[in-house]
Amino acid sequence: MQTSADIRHQAILNTIAQIPYGKVSTYGYIAALAGYPGNARYVGRLLKELPSNTKIPWHRVLNSTGRISFPAGSEKQMEQIHRLQDEQIVVLKGRVKLATYRQV
Repeated sequence: MQTSADIRHQAILNTIAQIPYGKVSTYGYIAALAGYPGNARYVGRLLKELPSNTKIPWHRVLNSTGRISFPAGSEKQMEQIHRLQDEQIVVLKGRVKLATYRQV
């Protein structure tokens, strides 16, 4: 039997999986689209717990200003930048221009 936490978890992962190639979204927007507005921090925690071999496009999720949330210069920040750039998304100083690349 699925718990409400399992249902929320799956709804958020399904929403992230639907972010198109070459587009980004924010933690808060993902939470709202999944039916859990106000749960942006939960989205972040969920992404942090994903296994390294996940197929979920975690790299397409940014904070509300378009900034990568990993510490500047960290290995994970560099990985996220490279993944975004591989999708032709421009990243300047750890930030993506949401007006250009945001999923609608």
